[in-house]
Amino acid sequence: MKTFKLGRRALIATAIATLGFAAPALSDGHKVLDSIHFLIPGGAGGGWDGTARGTGEALTAAGLVGSASYENMSGGGGGKAIGYLIENADSNHGTLMVNSTPIVIRSLTGVFPHNFRDLTLVSGTIGDYAAMVVGKDSPINSMADLIAAYDADASGTAIGGGSVPGGMDHLVAAMVMEAAGKDALGVKYIPYDAGGKAMAALLSGEIAALSTGFSEAVDLANAGEVKIIGVTSDARVDAAPDAMTMKEQGIDTTFVNWRGFFGAPGLPADKLAMYQDAIEKMYDTPEWEEVRARNGWVNIHNSGDDFKAFLEAQEKTIGDLMKKLGFL
Repeated sequence: MKTFKLGRRALIATAIATLGFAAPALSDGHKVLDSIHFLIPGGAGGGWDGTARGTGEALTAAGLVGSASYENMSGGGGGKAIGYLIENADSNHGTLMVNSTPIVIRSLTGVFPHNFRDLTLVSGTIGDYAAMVVGKDSPINSMADLIAAYDADASGTAIGGGSVPGGMDHLVAAMVMEAAGKDALGVKYIPYDAGGKAMAALLSGEIAALSTGFSEAVDLANAGEVKIIGVTSDARVDAAPDAMTMKEQGIDTTFVNWRGFFGAPGLPADKLAMYQDAIEKMYDTPEWEEVRARNGWVNIHNSGDDFKAFLEAQEKTIGDLMKKLGFL
């Protein structure tokens, strides 16, 4: 049995209200912040983009934040945005950067010199399962079909993703194939800088399947562009009830990718507390539930020191895994 479980402890709670004492005492429904500027380390159409814009939508619609703005800054597998936030820390106290499991992976592999300890940890916010999808007109309709195509022509059955080689989409694809009894290192993986570009490659036939976040897969499936052939959840997810899990198809592996928010280093404590307060209050709003359900996200909330402890545990888990697979 080969399982890949990240962040399972964090799934215990959907909205842990442990930081109320540290946040400004504001009654429900009151505006916590005038504005937030979201820095997105990848292009439009990716999971970071969707998380930042969905969070901003819920915060503003619920009246917790007056306005939200967004800036996509692709490059370096996310490293460009991290470097920018660190180098311009004093002028970015109004900025939250979204990130996820790749900030751990890419620091381990040395893709960029910084890691999560160089930033102000604000809050882990949601979890997103991974999914394998194929184009709507693909002859592949299940993981069994994909495995058969791989067995027939491994080099001609490329899997793409919106992350660098050795990044999260690559790791998920490798773990799924390994759990299916294949050589994880034999998988031909083609990286794309953002989900939109990876999707274009899938539709053009450059890749046979796409390893992506479940929420992105749901959006694409609802638009009629792809078929979801496998999800890395323990059970089927309401947002796509017809999509089979990997486990249902005899591939015993699971994965959940956290996404959360970081501030510039040296972020003042009062500003940090307001960000954490706004995110904590967001979970109890119908506006957030609409965004969450639409995307098929799992609520994960761990702020401050809890967020740090979670990231340090994940760093060890992923590091051990990547060594096993030969990525480190």
